[in-house]
Amino acid sequence: MAWALKLPLADEVIESGLVQDFDASLSGIGQELGAGAYSMSDVLALPIFKQEESSLPPESQDKLLPFQYVLCAATSPAVKLHDETLTYLNQGQSYEIRMLDNRKLGELPEINGKLVKSIFRVVFHDRRLQYTEHQQLEGWRWNRPGDRILDIDIPMSVGIIDPRANPTQLNTVEFLWDPSKRTSVFIQVHCISTEFTLRKHGGEKGVPFRVQIDTFRESESGEYTEHLHSASCQIKVFKPKGADRKQKTDREKMEKRTPHEKEKYQPSYETTILTECSPWPEVTYVPSAPSPGFNSSHSGFSLGDGSGSPSHQPDPPAPLADTLLPTWSPQEAQQWLHRNRFSTFSRLFRNFSGADLLRLTREDVIQICGPADGIRLFNALRGRVVRPRLTIYVCQESRQGTEPPRGDGDGGTFFVYHAVYLEELTAAELAEKLAQLFRVPAQHIQHIYKQGPTGIHVLVSDEMIQNFPDESCFVLDTMKAEGNDSYHIILK
Repeated sequence: MAWALKLPLADEVIESGLVQDFDASLSGIGQELGAGAYSMSDVLALPIFKQEESSLPPESQDKLLPFQYVLCAATSPAVKLHDETLTYLNQGQSYEIRMLDNRKLGELPEINGKLVKSIFRVVFHDRRLQYTEHQQLEGWRWNRPGDRILDIDIPMSVGIIDPRANPTQLNTVEFLWDPSKRTSVFIQVHCISTEFTLRKHGGEKGVPFRVQIDTFRESESGEYTEHLHSASCQIKVFKPKGADRKQKTDREKMEKRTPHEKEKYQPSYETTILTECSPWPEVTYVPSAPSPGFNSSHSGFSLGDGSGSPSHQPDPPAPLADTLLPTWSPQEAQQWLHRNRFSTFSRLFRNFSGADLLRLTREDVIQICGPADGIRLFNALRGRVVRPRLTIYVCQESRQGTEPPRGDGDGGTFFVYHAVYLEELTAAELAEKLAQLFRVPAQHIQHIYKQGPTGIHVLVSDEMIQNFPDESCFVLDTMKAEGNDSYHIILK
C-alpha cells in the first residue's frame, strides 16, 4: 500500500521537473535571437539580396546606406546564387551610373546644401593582379600611349561639377556633386579584360575588373578627406559589341539547363547595384597638388581667359636659372613656362610646382599638350643640354707671366682655363663670349688675331673658327688699339 501511495508523488515530481526544464529552455530563446546576436540588416547586405533592396518595405531596412550607385548595365545570368554579380561592358561605350541619395531625414545634416566628392576607379578584381597593379598599368601605358583606362563622357553626364582626370592616374577620375540634385555620370572604360592575361594557345580568358566609387565630404581644412561611403561591382570589358554577344551566349546556356540547375543561379537584372565595400586603401586622398582640369583624348579642354582671381598674389622675381628646379613654387614654374614659350598651357599647369612638372612622364605630357608641344615640353622639363658645336679653352696670359700654362704649372702654380662654347662658329660670337668672360662691352674688342708661324698675327675669320679643332687650348694676350679704348685679342 505504501508503494501505491508513493507512485502519484513520483509522477508529480517528474512532471514538475519537466515543466521547469522546459521553461528554462524557453527562457534563452529571446536572448539568443536578440538584436545583438542576429540582425536582419546583415542578411539584407548579402549580394543575393542587394538587387532586391529597392523593392523591400521601409520597415525591413534596418540600415540604409547614405548613398547608392546604380550602373545601368545588365548583370550576367551565369552567376551562382552566393557569388558576386558580374556585368559585361563594351570597350569605349558610355554607361550611366546613377548617384542616389538614400539618407533618412536628419541623417548626415553636415552635408546638407554642400557638395561631396566622388572618386571613380577601375581596378583589378584578382588579388594577384592587385599586387602588381603598378607594373600592369605601366605596361598598358607603354602599349597604348596617350590613352586612358577610364574617362567621363562629360556631354552626357548630368549634375557633375569640376570633373578632373589626373594624367598620372589613367584609371581614376573624380568630380563634385550635390546629393540633393539628380546626378548621373557616364563612364567609358577603354581597356579590355584580355589585355592583362598571358597569351595562351587556343584563346584567352579575360580578367575581371572592379568599378569602385569612394565618396568624401569636405573637412574643416577645405579638403575632401572625410570618408562617407564606398561601393563597387565586378565587371568584364570586351571589344565593341563583345559584351552583347557574351550576354546572349550566357542567356542561351542558361535556357538549356534544367529547372533544378537554374535554381542555383541568380537571375539577370537590368541594372547593377554597387555593393558597399571598404575605401580604396592604397591611395592618399589629399594630393600634393590639385589635379589638372579634366582632359582626355576623347573630350576637349577649354583653357579659359586666363584672368586671375581677386586674391592673386604678385609674382616673385624671375629666377636666374633657365633649368626647371624641383624646389620651385607654382609661381616660379609659371614664369619658366612663359620664358620657354609654353604660355598656352600656363593656365592648365597653374597649380603645378617644379616637382609636380618634373614627375610627369613623356606620355603624360603628350596627352596633355599634344604630340608637337608635348615632346618639346618634355625635353625642356628634362633639361636636355644641347652639345655645343665647338668648345675651346682660354687662359689669360697676364695672370701667369710669359711661360705658357701647363696643367698644374711649374713650381706648383695652377693656371685656370675657362671654357667657351660656340654655336654659330663666327668671329662676332667669339668676340661676344670673350667680352662676357672679361666683363667688358663687346664693342671694346676691335679685332681677334691668332698667332701663326714665326709669330705673325692672322685675323680670325668665320672660316678659321669653323676649322678649329674641338677643345683647343689658347692663351689670350691683350693689346690696346691705337686712338681709342678698344683692344685687340691675340690667341696663342
